[in-house]
Amino acid sequence: MKKIISIIIIVAGLIFVGIAASEYFSGKKQVEVALADAEKIVDKSKQKSLTADTFSYEIGDVIGLLKIPSLDETLPIIEGTDYEMLDRGVGHYETTKLPGQKKQILFSGHRNTVFTKLGDLKQGDRFIVEMPYGNYEYELKSTEIVDANDLSVIRDMDEELLTLSTCYPFSFIGDAPDRYIVYATPIVKS
Repeated sequence: MKKIISIIIIVAGLIFVGIAASEYFSGKKQVEVALADAEKIVDKSKQKSLTADTFSYEIGDVIGLLKIPSLDETLPIIEGTDYEMLDRGVGHYETTKLPGQKKQILFSGHRNTVFTKLGDLKQGDRFIVEMPYGNYEYELKSTEIVDANDLSVIRDMDEELLTLSTCYPFSFIGDAPDRYIVYATPIVKS
């Protein structure tokens, strides 16, 4: 009887590992497809007449690229933060603004896919956001950890601020109780 129970436990464990591996590789494939789309959009669409205010998009659209040089990451930006969008890349929180609109921009991502190394960033690290209407560069100023239900990080402001959000702790299994928040300000070119 003990041998049968041991075999059942081993088989169940293998099934769970197989499911997790399948979801991981499926997610990586979705991000790769969205990344290819984002690179085409950014390369093809840069028009002098296009601005942040005239750029049109819908929920689920690939809208740009987020580059994090210190992590050697280039990630697609998807409009929306539903689970489906976050499976494809970095989600743009729809009630916040876009780069160049001089308000808060909020990008969210899964800690086990696109933002796995977000905790490795240091003050002064750079972010480059490439949109069809231009490129924007930001510098990491600070980070904080907040409760998962704390929405105070999303706020109306009179200055541009890039905010990144992911679940925390990074190694937590299941629904994480907190959020890791990164704040970055625009780099003014002289």
